[in-house]
Amino acid sequence: MPEHTSPQPYRTRLYPHREPFMTETMEMTDGHRLYIEQSGNPKGIPVVVLHGGPGGGCSPSMRRYFNPDHYRAILFDQRGCGRSTPFASVENNTTWDLVADIERIRQRLGIEKWVVFGGSWGATLSLLYGQAHPARVRAMVLRGVFTLTKPELDWFYGGGAGKFWPEAWAPFVGIIPRAEQHDLIAAYHKRLFGDDPEAAAQAARIWTGWENTLATLVSDGKIRGTGARHAQAFARIENHYFSNKGWLETEDQIEENMGKLADIRGYIVQGRYDMVCPPHTAIKVHNAWPNSDLRMVNLAGHAMSETGIAAELVSIMDEIAKEDCEHG
Repeated sequence: MPEHTSPQPYRTRLYPHREPFMTETMEMTDGHRLYIEQSGNPKGIPVVVLHGGPGGGCSPSMRRYFNPDHYRAILFDQRGCGRSTPFASVENNTTWDLVADIERIRQRLGIEKWVVFGGSWGATLSLLYGQAHPARVRAMVLRGVFTLTKPELDWFYGGGAGKFWPEAWAPFVGIIPRAEQHDLIAAYHKRLFGDDPEAAAQAARIWTGWENTLATLVSDGKIRGTGARHAQAFARIENHYFSNKGWLETEDQIEENMGKLADIRGYIVQGRYDMVCPPHTAIKVHNAWPNSDLRMVNLAGHAMSETGIAAELVSIMDEIAKEDCEHG
């Protein structure tokens, strides 16, 4: 499929908000229980939505990318996130636990194949799930692609992005003593999982704020904290995953296994000025995936709420629904 640069300007066109027709808490392994909701048409095209982070949780706005007359949208909070329990837990919480959870959800909901929709960390998880269970993926829609490699982590936590946003980078680095600044992921891990609750709360707020500040194209560069509860889960779980390099077998595991997605239609939406997950990775994945369509959005950053990115995501989902109708 082709690569193209999306035209500007865009207008926001999301579907009206509808409440879920079903919510439940599903028992997984090792004491984890996941919050799961379904919205839209119970007989529609199944689409599973994989949120970012790790540690972010799903939100009602994520339902609005899918025509509720055509899609059965399944959203869930990954282990330790949002309404899943135990909250903020990193015990038995790995990439492969999440891949297994996605497959358990599919089986328990009686879905043969579904569209997999994810952005940022959700794109990482989408790719890994698709490579593990390609026969269960109808199509894949990715945004702000991240493949969990050292260069990607070094870019965001080693000063690359900080050169563009020095006013936000300064407080992120500033709470860490100079002797520890050579490895900020490890330095934050020490505080997030240490015995000092005040230091842990400060680290969680600044870790989360650094990413939030760079998520959109337009920002004043000032770190603003999120709610303490959200920051606790987001920072602890994300740092836990990055400290363990996602438990991947090799650093380039995703790229090395792109051939497993050869028969799956892929759609990639990428912001040209994405500071969290720069375009290089999306282009690399696209080049390794001949059956993919890359849509570069010129005036956009990382967040799925960016006008151009949201418009492309809705357009792609409408295209998939139209093709489904045409083929009966």
